Amino acid sequence: MTSPVGFTLVQLRYFLVAAERGSMTEASAELHIAQSAVSAAVYNLERDLQVQLFVRRRGRGLTLTPAGERLRQQARDLLARAREVEREARGDGGTVSGPVAVGCFVTLAPYYLPPLFSECTRRYPGIEIDVVEAETDQLVQALAAGRIDFALTYGLGLSAGPDLRSETIARAPAYVIVSADHPLAGHGSVDLVELSAEPLVLLDLPHSRDYFRSLVAATGTAPDVRYRTQSYETVRSLVARGLGYSVLNQRPATSQTYSGGELAELQLRDGGPPLEVKIASLEGMTQTARARAVMELLREIAARSTEV
Repeated sequence: MTSPVGFTLVQLRYFLVAAERGSMTEASAELHIAQSAVSAAVYNLERDLQVQLFVRRRGRGLTLTPAGERLRQQARDLLARAREVEREARGDGGTVSGPVAVGCFVTLAPYYLPPLFSECTRRYPGIEIDVVEAETDQLVQALAAGRIDFALTYGLGLSAGPDLRSETIARAPAYVIVSADHPLAGHGSVDLVELSAEPLVLLDLPHSRDYFRSLVAATGTAPDVRYRTQSYETVRSLVARGLGYSVLNQRPATSQTYSGGELAELQLRDGGPPLEVKIASLEGMTQTARARAVMELLREIAARSTEV
């Protein structure tokens, strides 16, 4: 038999409002109850959990302690799950609504977010998607801090963070881009060693830069990185100008760049294993029904993108 939980959902709710308002007085006004009731609920919660949740300073309100910061996200998740249980018990669990915070790797965003928003609006109009676009390390930090429910990212760099669970939803093989008037533009495929004498335009993002460098280094040559940028489209525009070649993974629907240049895509014969596109979340975190619905939409979008 499991031991009973020592705190209540009401205590968690009062704690959350006090944390968000930074004041017991303002929390009591929002909750329409006496300030003494809020203070007592928070005091009893601290006593039951045996931790200090707030630093209280006269005239300066409430400041969350590290333990309080951790509990704030856990309390949000628990109360959201409690509301889902209530809806399902009442028989109205089919309506999925509320906020979902999604982290997305910057270069994946143009490919996945537009169809995600479109499909989510059509199927689940009550869901509000909040997006954080960032690099892998920043997404892992956001997961650990509870700022996002899950992340859509490449597998590169995921093992360096906290305990995560991840699911591969797509694979993106590397390919080469050259200018449309490049001597190899019509060849269809290429070995990287054929380009070893030419400058490399590098997509200069953490982990990505090491991945692209390693592909060139595997040919036994050192990459001549002449230009580097953190912008995916700037890479394409520089290559279209004839300033070098580049290696990428995601394929735009057009060969034209923002600046009006034209590119040729070449299959990479010695490209190694493809990058894995993953949905990552904290190990042990229970996702809400709305977050699970958004995850499923991403799986469908990824499946469609790989259909021949």
